[in-house]
Amino acid sequence: MLNFKQAKLTLEDGTVFTGKSFGGEKSVAGEVVFYTAMTGYPESLTDPSYTGQILVSTYPMIGNYGVPFDQKENGIHRYYESHKLHITGLIISDYSFEFSHWNAEKSLSDWLKESEIPGIFGIDTRALTKILREKGSMLGKIEFEEEEIDFYDPNKENLVAIASCDEKEVYENGDKRVVLIDCGVKNNIIRCLLNRGTTVIRVPWDYDFSGEDFDGLFISNGPGDPAMCDATVKNIKMVIDAEKPIMGICLGNQLLARAAGAETYKLKYGHRSHNQPVLLTGTNKCYITSQNHGFAVATETLPNDWEPLFTNVNDNTNEGIRHKTKPFFSTQFHPEASSGPTDTEFLFDEFIDSIK
Repeated sequence: MLNFKQAKLTLEDGTVFTGKSFGGEKSVAGEVVFYTAMTGYPESLTDPSYTGQILVSTYPMIGNYGVPFDQKENGIHRYYESHKLHITGLIISDYSFEFSHWNAEKSLSDWLKESEIPGIFGIDTRALTKILREKGSMLGKIEFEEEEIDFYDPNKENLVAIASCDEKEVYENGDKRVVLIDCGVKNNIIRCLLNRGTTVIRVPWDYDFSGEDFDGLFISNGPGDPAMCDATVKNIKMVIDAEKPIMGICLGNQLLARAAGAETYKLKYGHRSHNQPVLLTGTNKCYITSQNHGFAVATETLPNDWEPLFTNVNDNTNEGIRHKTKPFFSTQFHPEASSGPTDTEFLFDEFIDSIK
């Protein structure tokens, strides 16, 4: 019979859940959030937007298809959304110790252990999720044995500076040149741009790209509070003044809004799933989207020359903005998905078509 080390999850309100370890065995602290996707844990765990967060999966069993091979294509990982795991910890109900998939290289347990990231199973994730829905995302900590640590609030740090690349990288694949501000970019955004015949100039979050030769600007997803990215907002304003085409995704939506003069705020428990319905403004068209964010744009603060592009059908929060006359737009959801539905990937085509 297998012996598992016990671990406990403690929330800032004093609630304690006890489970069994299947990952790295070190105590950690962060913000506890839940996501409702049924599949796609390799993509989610490598999504830089989860930096500083202890992730709770609502799907009852995780690990049954293992972890894909670590292969590269066009200079980026083929099956991962970044070069490493970004979560602080993983909380699940039941772990599948047997895995089977044509592309599986190792188990989820081995992957977590290699990265020294704790994973706990045997937790009542339904009860835990109910607490997070009612009280909102909370600080939490995973502790082993008698080791005690303090709570840690990742939102007080500039997480974008942690998740961003350190230096400029160029991916050559076409005549149209797009500067990609890496705030914690997912690899599939780069793939979607390269597939459309562009050369992608990936730059750090605070990089001054005024001296670069480029035709359009892309603002990526990323973790944390957009209010901490003043350097990024300043550079976006420069491109708005130059009237070059702009597209943003997730955090990119919030940063474009702040550059336009709007405000952002923290959601109670965020949107993290594959099934968020969004309505295209002025139409009856509803799209099912993949999302991962804890902050949102305050639609009522948009200047007169800007308007909402999409609205969340569940809670009426902002899901995108656009300029009324100029080629600037962004989405709060992920058109590139990975994992999740690709119903809105056509938005990449609209961005590329706007580049002269």
